Amino acid sequence: MKICVVGTGYVGLVTGACLADFGMDVVGVDKDEAKIEGLKRCEIPIYEPGLETLVRKNMKENRLSFTTDLGPAIREAVAVFIAVGTPSRPDGSADLKFVRQVATSIGENLNGYKVIVTKSTVPTGTGKLIEGIVREQAGDDAAFAVVSNPEFLREGSAIEDFMHPNRVVVGSSDQRAIDIMLDIYSPLGRANVPFVISGVETAELIKYASNAFLATKISFINEVARLSERLGADVEKVARGMGLDNRIGPKFLHPGPGFGGSCFPKDSRAITQIAQEHGMSFRIMEAVLEVNDATKRRMIRKIEQATGGTAGKTIGVLGLSFKPQTDDIRESAALDIVDALRANGAKVRTHDPAAMEECRKLWDDVDFAEDAYQAADGADALVIVTEWNEFRALDLDRLKKLLKRPLIIDLRNIYDPSKMAAAGFDYVSVGRPATKRVDS
Repeated sequence: MKICVVGTGYVGLVTGACLADFGMDVVGVDKDEAKIEGLKRCEIPIYEPGLETLVRKNMKENRLSFTTDLGPAIREAVAVFIAVGTPSRPDGSADLKFVRQVATSIGENLNGYKVIVTKSTVPTGTGKLIEGIVREQAGDDAAFAVVSNPEFLREGSAIEDFMHPNRVVVGSSDQRAIDIMLDIYSPLGRANVPFVISGVETAELIKYASNAFLATKISFINEVARLSERLGADVEKVARGMGLDNRIGPKFLHPGPGFGGSCFPKDSRAITQIAQEHGMSFRIMEAVLEVNDATKRRMIRKIEQATGGTAGKTIGVLGLSFKPQTDDIRESAALDIVDALRANGAKVRTHDPAAMEECRKLWDDVDFAEDAYQAADGADALVIVTEWNEFRALDLDRLKKLLKRPLIIDLRNIYDPSKMAAAGFDYVSVGRPATKRVDS
């Protein structure tokens, strides 16, 4: 089956490569000529484990190709997947200008029945918007169906999430379109992956509601962490005690510096804006966003208090991406922390395994270290912001010799406080009592 995927960003590229691996004949389309030329040479523009291997394999087997020529790709396809960006407007609502552009192109090139699939995260009602634009271009008698098929990909494990999802959501009222979608995803059907078949509007809301709920869990545990610090409790044990309840579960109960990335902040703001547009105040989500902003500010205060003020000091920062296994720095708490340290007069030296190249464009007064030890060398404190695996087992003796003061501020709670104290460190974490080094 021939499939056109419009957009070769994170979602589009992963979707195209995985569908090609399912046996589909996929062409990825993007108006960025430099990106397409790079993809033709198998140069992957994003950091995602396993993606280059998958793209290279399916290009070699002639199931995956790339072009800037949208018209022929639409005309030759049975299904057209829309995977373009939907950035936030200043009021938090989703900007659908790229979706509108693709819908117009589809209408202009409609030459037979097509399944138009929204893979981008879009507000409820976008399916009707796309249908109206296509009919305006192609005429009332045009044969097509709009399907909502939201993605649930986690950066850093996107291939696994696509190939072994918790569920596949297909939103349509057109049985022919549903049957085509089931055919496209037949490898998952044979693997007994649950399918949720619904109307378009319901499917669109499932994506926003899912991300909003996960963001709520993160803000909730960060508030519990704040309370734990007031009470002298251990938030890690609180979270474990909560997570063992099957009604709650352990996932996303990890305290830290707040959520970031391309999905949770944007989608949380968008669902809040959607509610307002329909005369409703989504009070829980408004509080979730307020807590997330406050959590980032609290982490900055925590660093200032632990160091006795950062002005004139050198601070090592480990991690810049919003989570490990990605180079995505969008709305990363690390950016707010580095900016605050710079504003407060600190000299920042940082290391991240994947995100430094992008961050070099942001700061010309930050030192970028080759590894964690170079970031710590001569620093007054070392701050762990992103829980990359390589930061989980650092040589503590080596670190202690390199640091000007053996102070680690761990905003991801990846180390044990008692062990850090025994190793000779002053150690500050989130939602747990601070510990002083044994030899102090």
